[in-house]
Amino acid sequence: MAKLIYSGIMSLDGYTADAKGNFDWSMPDEEVHGFVNELERPIGTYLFGRRMYQVMSVWENMSLEGEPQVMRDYAELWKSADKIVYSTTLQEATTSRTRIEREFDANAVRALKETAPRDMSIGGPVLAAHAIKAGLVDEFQLFLNPVVVGGGLRYLPDDVDLSLELLEERRFGNGVVYLRYAKRQ
Repeated sequence: MAKLIYSGIMSLDGYTADAKGNFDWSMPDEEVHGFVNELERPIGTYLFGRRMYQVMSVWENMSLEGEPQVMRDYAELWKSADKIVYSTTLQEATTSRTRIEREFDANAVRALKETAPRDMSIGGPVLAAHAIKAGLVDEFQLFLNPVVVGGGLRYLPDDVDLSLELLEERRFGNGVVYLRYAKRQ
């Protein structure tokens, strides 16, 4: 069975974007980006909400001339994975290997986990909240940034009680700390 992994970058106070929707403080340096690439290699399917999909879709056709190798590597990982976008408003996908679903169906995601040959990743805290509340997220991968933004879009939803087991941790030269947790059964 494939794992559903929720991976994200967040501020020390628990936000993925500040109150104005900015997340420029979260841009990974080459060391962090290279590590992220290694985490993404086993991912076969990305699950996105509309906003996260639109942010991430730039990887499809981004000009990478003169960019570091880690960015070129990530673009290839992005293009080679399947993508499912949950949106009631998006009319068509602008990227390859992408399909649109009109609503999040926990049972359909559960069935996909049972048949998927590779792990799956869920991106964006709004969509992830549905999967977390449905008990579908197996693993949490956090990139904790040394910044406090004071409010905004939270990485984890309210009204969720989870018991987690720390599987891995790593410190980076820029002050970012990676934490990987599994949901305890």
